Amino acid sequence: MNWMKLLPIYFLISAIILVPSIYSLVRYGLKLSIEFTGGSRVTLVSVKSEPQAVLQSFKDYSPVLEIAEKESVTMRMKEISEEKVQEILQTTKKYNPEIKITSFETIGPVLGAETLKKTLNGLLLASLLLLGYISFAFKQLKYGICAILAMFHDTIVLIGSFSLLGHFAGIEADLLFVTAVLTILSFSVHDTIVVYDRIRELSHKNKNTQFVSLVNEAVTETMARSLNNSLTIIFMLFAMFLLGGDTTKYFSLALLIGTVTGTYSSTFTAAPLLVLWENISKKK
Repeated sequence: MNWMKLLPIYFLISAIILVPSIYSLVRYGLKLSIEFTGGSRVTLVSVKSEPQAVLQSFKDYSPVLEIAEKESVTMRMKEISEEKVQEILQTTKKYNPEIKITSFETIGPVLGAETLKKTLNGLLLASLLLLGYISFAFKQLKYGICAILAMFHDTIVLIGSFSLLGHFAGIEADLLFVTAVLTILSFSVHDTIVVYDRIRELSHKNKNTQFVSLVNEAVTETMARSLNNSLTIIFMLFAMFLLGGDTTKYFSLALLIGTVTGTYSSTFTAAPLLVLWENISKKK
């Protein structure tokens, strides 16, 4: 099949996915957890009253319910001391005589801002290192730039998806989400390199063949391998998302979204970008 004759369709699909993601990021941003914004997270057990009644007791600290299980409540709020929490709990003893704290953590706004800064620096550093490595490995800058563009495609879709989920479902981006993003960067580039390596091998064997034909052949030869490899990961992540606990549920979802977009982009974004680059170079 001549995959590369459908170039405009691939870019249209990417645009349809990217536009809502970028719009959501600009309009709503990411709903960040306390690791980035600062604040306190408290887990209470032996809670007899409704979770909303407990939250009402901490109304001066803008509490947000995170987990509500049988006689257990986890909430986050503005920065507060553990002593102040104990003091407030005393006012609920009439309805919750055995209520107590089992987990308490506080992250100051300065530490949260530092975590966010380090995260952004880490993403930038990873991108620059990958750009340099791929350009060096393939001896041409176009391979590195096209691979990084495909990687940004996956990153924007993943972050934009969580922006939408944060706005409409209240899902927060935490440090596990950052781990997922960095993992997807690696996965996306790994799959892209497989396709690029096959293009390079074919270009050495068939020096008189048109570049678009080489790319098309490389995509055809690597398609089955990429799909088989990705589907095994997707099935596992889907099972983790459905059956895993609350702490890993959205981590699995982030990896799942990234794996799907990474599988698509390595074949239908990274390779077409090379063809587009070649076509523009010829016209010049």
